[in-house]
Amino acid sequence: MTHEDYMLRALTLAKRGRTSPNPMVGAVIVKDGVIVGEGYHPRAGEPHAEVFALRDAGEKAKGATMYVTLEPCCHQGRTPPCTRALTAAGISEVYVAMTDPDPKVASKGLDELRSAGLKVHVSLLESKARLINEAYIKHRTTGLPFVILKSAMSLDGKIATRTGDSKWITNERSRTYAHGIRSRVDAIIVGGNTVRADDPSLTARVGKKIYYPERVVITRTGNLSPEMKIFNSPGNSIVAAGPYANAESLRKLESRGARILPLKVTDGRLGLQGLMCELAGMGCLSVLIEGGGEVAAFALEERLVDKVVYFHAPIIIGGRDSVDSVAGIGSESISTAIKLDNIRVRRFGDDTATEGYVVYPPIPPPGGED
Repeated sequence: MTHEDYMLRALTLAKRGRTSPNPMVGAVIVKDGVIVGEGYHPRAGEPHAEVFALRDAGEKAKGATMYVTLEPCCHQGRTPPCTRALTAAGISEVYVAMTDPDPKVASKGLDELRSAGLKVHVSLLESKARLINEAYIKHRTTGLPFVILKSAMSLDGKIATRTGDSKWITNERSRTYAHGIRSRVDAIIVGGNTVRADDPSLTARVGKKIYYPERVVITRTGNLSPEMKIFNSPGNSIVAAGPYANAESLRKLESRGARILPLKVTDGRLGLQGLMCELAGMGCLSVLIEGGGEVAAFALEERLVDKVVYFHAPIIIGGRDSVDSVAGIGSESISTAIKLDNIRVRRFGDDTATEGYVVYPPIPPPGGED
């Protein structure tokens, strides 16, 4: 096995964790060409990947090499510093996929290991390591969550008929995959119209497990029934309400346990930047926007969306009064349309799913030309 093989194994282990607001990390310990210890960070508050790998290796860790997907921490948090654990165990060499963007670490862990006499190598399979922790990286570097916009639509881009019927546009395989996406995010955002039309639970069902992300409803009016599923399921519900929302309705929702967050209106639209900052402050690294068309438009217009996942079913709904996947004003020209990069297309029976990272057009300079 090569250095890359050992790091690939560590990356595979890292993906097993559900660690938010911490990063996903995997570690492998090798001695004399044999893996003697493995570990990954399972969830926040539990020991880190390095500690589990050291426990697995025991005395064999002395003089061994560790492969770890993220720079070992050097600060006291809910768990002790990993750098000290590596030094105490006698690890002699460390291969690190990427440095930690968190300012509390940010190469300090690497410096500490070097000062203790360990050989340190950085950037082995860095691009793969950054991909699995893209939400953590954005959260730590911008103070905002990583935002995914997901929608299920007909070939002509409709998410519901003129009567509001939307169940089901895509097939069961597509919906199963969508639940997998839900299970890996910290919060799900929908609009008030979607909640009133569909009364969704906004949970994630993967096999026999049910996950409960933060459930966020964006509403101008606040006219939501306390009997809706999102207010009567385990987990937390958040109502992000416009300034003119019905105060009495909001009080009833708050008495049911919902958290009320005020939204500002700018140029006639609800601003989502503040909501994203609030969610990030709550420890949400990743957010999934599921609808409807107005909410999607708000998020895209504010340049908050990082990734798009669009499911297309082989049907045509048509109709000027049916519901579009993205509403709002839209682009003035094709040259200023939002584009996607690093595209991946999947098939789910007759359905297709297009995934890609959002590339926004350049922002024109204020005031135009001199």
